[in-house]
Amino acid sequence: MKSPNSIASDGTPINGLLPVDAVIDLIKAGASLSLAGRKAALDRLPAGRWIAGTSPYFMTADGGRIIDDDVLFVTDLGSIGEVTFATYDADQLERISGDAPDSGLALAVIPAGSRCHTEFAQNAASYPMAFLRPTVGWISGYDLAHPDESAYAYDGQVATAYEDRVAVAHITIPESESPVIEIVNIFAPDGGDVIRFEEAGFTPEWCLVGGERKRFADYVVERGREGGDLPLVGDFGGARVNASLKTVDAQAGTVELYAPVFAGVDYSFAAPVGDYADGFRKALETQPFDGAVWSCNCILNFLFGQLEGVAIGGVAGPVTFGEVAYQLLNQTMVVIRKD
Repeated sequence: MKSPNSIASDGTPINGLLPVDAVIDLIKAGASLSLAGRKAALDRLPAGRWIAGTSPYFMTADGGRIIDDDVLFVTDLGSIGEVTFATYDADQLERISGDAPDSGLALAVIPAGSRCHTEFAQNAASYPMAFLRPTVGWISGYDLAHPDESAYAYDGQVATAYEDRVAVAHITIPESESPVIEIVNIFAPDGGDVIRFEEAGFTPEWCLVGGERKRFADYVVERGREGGDLPLVGDFGGARVNASLKTVDAQAGTVELYAPVFAGVDYSFAAPVGDYADGFRKALETQPFDGAVWSCNCILNFLFGQLEGVAIGGVAGPVTFGEVAYQLLNQTMVVIRKD
């Protein structure tokens, strides 16, 4: 059943790029939207029923693309279900799932580098309703050609950008349907050393490798992994969750990650991937995506896989500085579909 706030005339969710002027018309018509694009484009929008995040990078049916200020990526949330909107600061993040509907999900946009980003990454899996009322979404970013820029999340109800608040759309899905969250991870452990960490965090100093305590930066250099193209792969009860390397300073003995590692989890470096695009195509061929309504993919896949102009199949969506499926992920593709 199509929501009154949907823009899909045939019941098919709209998930693609549109000119800014067309998006303004949709907002004025009362559509419920999730948006992504450059800040200059998002700042032109009037208040209405929408959330948004900043990113100039996208995957489309034709391949990866870097957009300009004239277009935005639009997902028609109203064709998925009934939508309400909210924002939360770093001390309120457990309410994202707590306020979510029993039948549905929360779609969240979190600014990269914010306190909200850190808080969610370290604690999301422990929020009381985290695995009963799922949170999915993405970490907003910026143009890497301008590293002095900031990432933003937008509360469309007041047409305001925030550097440190989370914008959320709570979506109630009809009882006859159910949301399915797919995590597409083309990385697998390389079969080598098992690594454990003493503490959770983004900047682990020490690790245990085969029971031997080592400075993690020294171990990364020893393994020749300073390039950061291959993440750590953690075994979370059989689920593979990546933590990608952001910076390695061998002289200072420090490593910074894009997602935290956790104590008590077995990690290994990922095995090399010869062709990212082919890896995604093969992974997507094994999963049903006919009911896909939203997706995102990691900026590290976009860069290391050289995906600009390269099609991988699946559904379109923003390229992100981190993906959310219950908790923070790295170097994955996340897809929402309806059964």
